[in-house]
Amino acid sequence: MSDRLGVITDGAFNATLTARLDPGVSSEGLRIGDFVIVEGSDHLFFSTIADIQLRSTDASILSQPPEGASSFIARALAGTATYVAVQVKPMLMIDKPTGQFVDTTLKPQPVRTIPMHFAILRQAGQLDFRDVFGEDHDHFFAMGYPLTMDIPVCLDLRRLLERSNGVFGQSGTGKSFLVRLLLCGVIDRGVGVNLIFDMHDEYAFGKQSEEGVWVKGLKELFGSRVLVYSLDERAARRAGHRADVVLKIGLNQIEAEDVLLLAEELNLRGTAEATIGLLEDRFGAGWFASLLEMTPDAINAFCEESGAHAASLASLQRQLKLIGRRPYITPHAEFAYIDDMVAALDRRKHVVLHFGANSTVLDHMLVANIVTRRVRALYQQKVEKYEETRAATDRPQPLMITLEEAHKFLSPAVARQTIFGTIARELRKYYVTLMVVDQRPSGIDAEVLSQLGTRITGKMTEERDIDAVLTGVANRAVVRGALESLDTRQQILIMGHAVPMPVVLRTRRYDEAFYKTLNTRKVEDVPDSDAETREATLRARVQQDIDDLFGE
Repeated sequence: MSDRLGVITDGAFNATLTARLDPGVSSEGLRIGDFVIVEGSDHLFFSTIADIQLRSTDASILSQPPEGASSFIARALAGTATYVAVQVKPMLMIDKPTGQFVDTTLKPQPVRTIPMHFAILRQAGQLDFRDVFGEDHDHFFAMGYPLTMDIPVCLDLRRLLERSNGVFGQSGTGKSFLVRLLLCGVIDRGVGVNLIFDMHDEYAFGKQSEEGVWVKGLKELFGSRVLVYSLDERAARRAGHRADVVLKIGLNQIEAEDVLLLAEELNLRGTAEATIGLLEDRFGAGWFASLLEMTPDAINAFCEESGAHAASLASLQRQLKLIGRRPYITPHAEFAYIDDMVAALDRRKHVVLHFGANSTVLDHMLVANIVTRRVRALYQQKVEKYEETRAATDRPQPLMITLEEAHKFLSPAVARQTIFGTIARELRKYYVTLMVVDQRPSGIDAEVLSQLGTRITGKMTEERDIDAVLTGVANRAVVRGALESLDTRQQILIMGHAVPMPVVLRTRRYDEAFYKTLNTRKVEDVPDSDAETREATLRARVQQDIDDLFGE
């Protein structure tokens, strides 16, 4: 065989296999981490090279090397007195196909045995990668290439959406472009829908890369398949950045946990929770607006009636006015805007929530929590309906919520208070999962990290962050070595539920060549010429969907 490397001569199940390379195979043609196949009698073992060793059958040659040895002498000794051994680590095994036809139903399995002596070692080829990682079509999506090969390696997008996931990497490692690749894959292959919190204007519209190249946003690539809801009314009308809907949040939609999540940001006192509870008892859902409208006399009267502390209530009012002054906040709003999002998601539309100039931590945490809590509640209703009818038409679309700076929402102090912590722990019970994006995974609650099904990470150097990424990972020492060896740019480690084994890749580029691979079909575009007409048309469509889904 032209790709044969050698034969297995030694090994142990709990260690590695030793292979002796054929005389014509040079050690310089192999790299640590290269993928190879060990052909056993009944199984093919998909393996990686863990070590390369120079050995000799005659110790005297090593103790007294030939003086001025020429390449001719080296070639003469190769394979007889000197040889190369490689240590091979089996990662997966596949039942060996029988007969002349390839059985495409064979699936990789965990390694539970080892091959016999003299099993053939050969290079892994494109068909081997296809058998292990799948082929780039349908729900398999190519993420990149092995470091020393040009063979595409895919992840399973359906399995990606079955659990919450994490994208990690220190600043400058290209997390945003990596997330764009994943989002494009989900949209292009139609395996689910996305709700993307675009906190730094990264995903909706075009963006200039660090190399100075302008790259396309999701709206430019997929047209009407992506809807942009913006909190920034001015930015929503900009040429080339026009949003589909301007989103408003009502004070009546803000709940106590939304405010308490911002305790550090707003510098709230320890009595805030109890004070808000008294306000809710008195004013119900209108507690926030009622608090902001209170005069000093009204504050004193309420405290005398409820037993609240006047100074604490006045302090809470001063701090919460910071929220009331945000430009997207209105005294009262119906849930129709957020319900519109759910209806759009159910129609296989992908939603980007664009923050624009509203880019403070307060904006991010407040709006993301409110919107996601409502989306999750409506998805729970949809799941309950599906469980009752068991009709395929009632089955919710799997929803992936993309959340940047996730440690702010999922830190140990707040993970149990936010809806995001609930979603991460419940996995896919309600067809809603998270894709958390962060450069500080050590700031995320350990229980949440342990629930992440697939982790995609770039270069990391901080010890605490590396330990956090590897929470609950098998073969921790081996995977840690692979993570620490990554280059700063365009190299990633993928491990977990969506790939059969951990793998280090060169990521595919997010450029014109990539755009051409996407299926950019559009569905019934709404005209862009008149923003008000477009928004009115959109709202009429989604209102009909809401009536169909949840009743009039």
